[in-house]
Amino acid sequence: MQACDSVDMHNTTCLMTRLDAARNMARFYLLSLEPDLFNGTALTRNWGRIGTRGQTRIELFQSADEAKRRLSSLASRKLRRGYRRMD
Repeated sequence: MQACDSVDMHNTTCLMTRLDAARNMARFYLLSLEPDLFNGTALTRNWGRIGTRGQTRIELFQSADEAKRRLSSLASRKLRRGYRRMD
């Protein structure tokens, strides 16, 4: 798995976690880029408590560059909030 801020189409997954035992917090945030059926790119976000299926949201983009920019934006926001990359 590659760093979340430098994603290319060959490595398209970014997994982050946020753990805080004092607050009983165990969260995950998964971002992934995938080609869609219409020559665009889909950004899939999956998040929730570790050990659950969590919630999922899919965003469609016309170009891979747009999707990469959105992925980087989301990843940097989560990193500022205390999430850590899983390598």
